[in-house]
Amino acid sequence: MQLSPIGEAVLIAREGRRLTAYRDSVGVWTIGIGITSASGLIRVRPGLTITAAECDALAHRAFALYAGHVDAALCGTPVGQHTYDALVSVCFNIGPSAFSGSTFLRRLRAGDGEGARAALLWWNRPAAILGRRRAEAEQLVTPYGEALPRPTLAKRPVTVAAPVADILDPGVATPVLAPVAPAAPNWLGRLGRWVDDVWGERPARRAG
Repeated sequence: MQLSPIGEAVLIAREGRRLTAYRDSVGVWTIGIGITSASGLIRVRPGLTITAAECDALAHRAFALYAGHVDAALCGTPVGQHTYDALVSVCFNIGPSAFSGSTFLRRLRAGDGEGARAALLWWNRPAAILGRRRAEAEQLVTPYGEALPRPTLAKRPVTVAAPVADILDPGVATPVLAPVAPAAPNWLGRLGRWVDDVWGERPARRAG
């Protein structure tokens, strides 16, 4: 699959766009649209600057790279476009290694969408990331035909709202993608969820 125009717009809004290197909320040197040296695409160092064109080119390379990580980690599990876009956003933020070993991904592969949403919210450090994580959790389970995603959520709502027109170029039509019904969790997924609930998972956030 590929990151959709909606997913790309929301991810850009979540990351922001800066042409001079800066330290993110956990002190990692970052540039452009949330790009760090961990991407392998550029070595981000103090004083580094890029042009707007270089920023956009770097971002599109990064989006394709992290989408590839998501494809590999899904191991062929079918997901809706909204879920896929949310996964790319999360992978972009926490890094491929943490993403591929996460409980939320394991639950999703087992068909437990609600369990995956709950486990995604465990990735709540630093505190500044919680609004984004709540938005990603809702995007994970809410088809675009029902509601469009927000960059962040101050608190978990009943529905995911907000027109993406606030994010996308208003001159470009916003695509509405067909929803995909989530599969019911199988017995292995339910067992895994029970084990997770008993033992818990409290991963530390790793900048990607």
